[in-house]
Amino acid sequence: MKSLAFATIEELRLLLDRKEVTAAELVAFYAQRFAKYDPSIGSALELFDTDSILKNSSELGELAGIPGILKDNICQTGRIASCGSKMLANYRSNYDATVTARLKDAGALIIGRANMDEFAMGSSNEYSAFKKCYNPWNLECVSGGSSGGSVAAVAAGLIPWSLGSETGGSVRLPAAFCGVVGIKPTYGLISRYGLVAYASSLDQIGVCTRTVEDNARVLSVIAGQDPKDSSSLNVLKQNFLTNLKQPLPKKLRIGLIENILAAEGLDPEVKSAVDAVVNFYESQGVEIKRISLPTLDYAAATYFIISRAEAASNLARFDGVRYGLRNKAATTLNDMYKMSRHDGFGDEVRLRILIGNYVLSEGHAGQFYVNAKKIQNMMRQEFVNAFKDVDLLITPSQAMPAFKVGAFDNNKLQMDLQDYFTCFANLAGVPAMTVPCGFSKSGLPIGFQLVGPHLSEALMYQVAYQYEQAHDWHKMHPENLL
Repeated sequence: MKSLAFATIEELRLLLDRKEVTAAELVAFYAQRFAKYDPSIGSALELFDTDSILKNSSELGELAGIPGILKDNICQTGRIASCGSKMLANYRSNYDATVTARLKDAGALIIGRANMDEFAMGSSNEYSAFKKCYNPWNLECVSGGSSGGSVAAVAAGLIPWSLGSETGGSVRLPAAFCGVVGIKPTYGLISRYGLVAYASSLDQIGVCTRTVEDNARVLSVIAGQDPKDSSSLNVLKQNFLTNLKQPLPKKLRIGLIENILAAEGLDPEVKSAVDAVVNFYESQGVEIKRISLPTLDYAAATYFIISRAEAASNLARFDGVRYGLRNKAATTLNDMYKMSRHDGFGDEVRLRILIGNYVLSEGHAGQFYVNAKKIQNMMRQEFVNAFKDVDLLITPSQAMPAFKVGAFDNNKLQMDLQDYFTCFANLAGVPAMTVPCGFSKSGLPIGFQLVGPHLSEALMYQVAYQYEQAHDWHKMHPENLL
């Protein structure tokens, strides 16, 4: 059974089909893994009991019998959806998110709730109201955030797949830090119904797995139009495994964004690893074109303003009136608002709400929010133009390998800049995925990022798969967890 820890979904499916293992045995095995290793990692906020896990899913389907875990801002009927916050610590959802329902219909076994930065606001998973999440490769380092729990669980072999959410890189950044595959699909490809909102125009659910093939398999199950989400795209359901293993397309053109590679603060080891990826694709006959996208220099600032503005609006609903925490010591309506929001939200969330309200306020909205939206529109057009000349783009996924816990406690700007290499994809609404491509001298994972035009996930998977299969990064796991 020990070999199951880092087995792929396909390997687990074969074992189930041959009746060499049962779904109940898989759930028990991964529960034991969590019990043994997760106290030091902190990836899960709750594991469900085996009976309730098994009875809530179909015995048929693409993921039948395969356990996974969902970030704690994705609703599950009858389960707590705390968003990593005291505000919703006791809130139980009375409905399934669309992705939850589709996973259950496909037979997936959802075994728990993954840790996360509070309301998905963070790049390190240090801002959970309940506990920090650590990097399985080095427990002194962060897992990345805000989907740190979802990603760390997969990287540690505690589960084969997970779902997280993205607003500015919250699946891809921890996936790069922890050495696994993470994707943020095209905005609208996955329904947001049942995903607790942070910044609605940027939010998108993402998939984390240890291999490209597993990632494509899970996305195939959850993607597709949903009448419950008006922003979901009118696209036919697609099997992303269909052309996955085909050779690279002839005359494939990949753009290398020079101003991203020249960014201040890019670690030389990260740049070297990405350069090696570029050399690999060149050796396979891919045409590499060096391009510049000037608006990306303003991506972090633009993301900072837009995300916080939308957060201030979305989180206004948590006021102690309808649901969530209410401070019962309050004697007036205003006191109830103030005391409930103060007690329910952590420092980082309160800070982002304050900034959001400031950039939306009279006298400042034109200077900040309106200008940020202009830059966002320019960025989107710049990507449209870029993809007339290239099929995909390559960038680093991270500025540096995972940093030590607490490293940026007194440097909020540096923490915010962790999203520099990822947030532009959310602003432009284009798909992006990170794939492992090496390790630093200190033994921490490094990832590269593929970015494509809208609805190019199938091509991205195909290109990523060819790189993955030519290297052994996906076969390497933290030795203390083997």
